[in-house]
Amino acid sequence: MRKYETIFILHPSLDEEAVKANVEKFKGVIENGGGVVDNVDFWGKRKLAYEISKVNEGYYTLVNFTANTDLPKELDRVFRISDSVIRHIIIKEEQ
Repeated sequence: MRKYETIFILHPSLDEEAVKANVEKFKGVIENGGGVVDNVDFWGKRKLAYEISKVNEGYYTLVNFTANTDLPKELDRVFRISDSVIRHIIIKEEQ
């Protein structure tokens, strides 16, 4: 089991319920894949550093989790097929 962190940005057109539902969906992917969610830090709506597909802001969320080495690949796949995710990154933390 390794420690990871992921930051993802959700589209600003989503309402509050949809944002919460997406965060819960991604937490569920981690937990159903055998991982443990250590921390979820919702940063709220912020301005992007640069425009992405004519969008200037988004909902930022940081998730720290512990999982086996296969789970980040599955989480990356789920991020890529989700229309609500503008950008994401998954990083293995140093130990």
